[in-house]
Formats: sequence, structure tokens, C-alpha cells
Amino acid sequence: MLRQLATYASVGVGATAVHYALLIALVEAGAWPPVPATLCGYVAGGGVAYLLNRRRTFASDRPHAEAGWRFGLVAFAGFCLTYALMSLFVGRLGAPYLLAQVVTTVLAMFLTFALNRAWTFRAG
Repeated sequence: MLRQLATYASVGVGATAVHYALLIALVEAGAWPPVPATLCGYVAGGGVAYLLNRRRTFASDRPHAEAGWRFGLVAFAGFCLTYALMSLFVGRLGAPYLLAQVVTTVLAMFLTFALNRAWTFRAG
């Protein structure tokens, strides 16, 4: 399990890079508010995460038709957690958006790892 968590975290670096790049671009260049910008970034990073985690982290042979919708539900749980935490940290507490996003990313990683390991990519 530790090897899987480490691989999940390393895959997450690539997905997070996509997420943060879009977040920063939308906030800094597009003048978007941080919460909707981070949600757009979350979706973009999710595509990267699905493909790499399916193959590298969990070596799953579960068909895409099954794993895809399960991953989508887990991603939605992470999306909701991201929304709630970013709204709290940035909207209510006035934290800097990038610091808030780092904390949110770490918390969401543990939730989504557990759900993806136990349910999304687990063989039949």
C-alpha cells in the first residue's frame, strides 16, 4: 500500500501541475475568482490522473466502462471537497489562494487515494 500511495502521489504531481497551471493562468491572466478557477483546474488535472493512475498506480484491468464512471464519482467527491475547503480558506478566512490550494490538494489526495484503491480500480 505504501508503494501505491507513493506512486499515486507522484502521478498526482503531473495532474497537480496541470491543475495549478490552469488555476494560476485563470486567476492571474484571466482575472477569474480563485474558487471557479481551481475547479476548472481540478477537472483538467483529473483527466491526467485517471490515465496515469489506471496504468501506473493500480495496474487495473477493470474495463474503462466500469472504472471511468467510478473514477468520475471519486473525482466528484474530491471536487466537492476542493470547493468546500477553498471556499472556507479563501472566501471565509481570507487565506492566499495558492497556500489554500496546497493544503486542499494534500487533503483531497488522501481521500481520493483511499476511494480509488478500494473501489475504482479494484478488480471485480
